[in-house]
Amino acid sequence: MTAPTVRQLRLVVHATDYEQALAFFRDALGMPTAEAYSGPGGAEVTILDAGRATLELCNDAQIDFIDEVEVGQRVAPHFRVALEVDDCEAATVAAEEGGAIRVAPPTRTPWESINARFDAPADVHLTLFEEPSA
Repeated sequence: MTAPTVRQLRLVVHATDYEQALAFFRDALGMPTAEAYSGPGGAEVTILDAGRATLELCNDAQIDFIDEVEVGQRVAPHFRVALEVDDCEAATVAAEEGGAIRVAPPTRTPWESINARFDAPADVHLTLFEEPSA
């Protein structure tokens, strides 16, 4: 039997304040709309393009290590969204202006990326990261 092929990773976020979350991720962070649909009873969904998607699986020790490097203590919940940006400093300003609360400033990691951590709209714990080649 051939294993199924996964073609897309889609993270679905329940945003109680849908307009605030949309303004943050689409407008402040610049994630373009890929699709948008309206349904009965005021139902709304917007699918934003996040570029390439990956699923990063970490054990407890790695989660502790990442949080220690980026924040100085364990803060991440079960899920954390990480978005690669071209300029972490500029994206940090845009995120804060868009309503995110900074948990940790842009920090150079041992793997040479620059990472900043936020509590973002829609209760998303967020890392913005800039790769060394960016």
